Amino acid sequence: MNSYTHALSADQTTKLRALLEDLGFIFSGKPYTLFFAQKNKLSIAVYEKGPKVLLQGKGVEEFVQFELEPKILGEAKLGYEEVHSPEMFEPHFGIDESGKGDFFGPLVIAGVYVNRLSARKFLDASVQDSKRITSDARIRALAKIIRQIVGNAYEVVSIGPERYNQLYTKFGNLNSLLGWGHARVIENLLAKKPNCPRALSDKFADVRVIENALLAKGRAIKLEQKTKAESDVAVAAASILAREAFIDWLDKRGRAMGVKLGRGVSDSVKSVARQLVEKNGAEILAGVAKTHFRTAREIAPEDFAAPAARRIWRR
Repeated sequence: MNSYTHALSADQTTKLRALLEDLGFIFSGKPYTLFFAQKNKLSIAVYEKGPKVLLQGKGVEEFVQFELEPKILGEAKLGYEEVHSPEMFEPHFGIDESGKGDFFGPLVIAGVYVNRLSARKFLDASVQDSKRITSDARIRALAKIIRQIVGNAYEVVSIGPERYNQLYTKFGNLNSLLGWGHARVIENLLAKKPNCPRALSDKFADVRVIENALLAKGRAIKLEQKTKAESDVAVAAASILAREAFIDWLDKRGRAMGVKLGRGVSDSVKSVARQLVEKNGAEILAGVAKTHFRTAREIAPEDFAAPAARRIWRR
């Protein structure tokens, strides 16, 4: 294990800082953290948001088992995941997506099938939510491990910008498009693992959005949505496969166009979009970006209409 994260209370945060001081850790400043400390090859960051602690480097497992759990958390979880979260080790699909908040690039939805054996192997390999991984090289390394563990029991559906824009016009909102994409991944996985009883994803809409998009063979599966579903190792694995496909698309298309296609909707992303429009015309955006974003209208107001008012979802 080379990384570990856990939510902390305010009191636990104070106790952890005192413990690290007693153990001789060296503190230094780091953005978005309450504190950051290192000793030997082990680094410990406590982030403002949460707060939560992230351990990385050498000796993570030993520190968690002999310092963090008994002295700060007050309970033993590491190695006892099957006791605390038995459902994570039961056969199920984990579904997650990447790219939905990024102006450039596709929407990628991935799914992974896990059982008791593969779930344990994922945990041993430190598979975690892709949002916690800042290195593209690490994403690609973990994606390779995931595929080695599950064989063909995974599915990646990448909806390129041109197709995405067509589907968004058809569905009229992102939730319906996401539901359609989740349903396609589930259907494709069921062709490989027809007896899988359950599929889990992060909560993004009424579960009926996915149910209504499923074909006949998929309607028998139990669908679950919950907040922070990425704590489930199958969903975390799916998030990594989706992220890999997303960054690979950006890299490949950017090289072909001679630009760097960035992530999100930052000023640098808008700058590149303007360069592309100035050189190729506004129609270039339909093939590389999600044109319902307000960014498209900001870059080329005469070519892209203002986004429609958001539909309020009601049960």
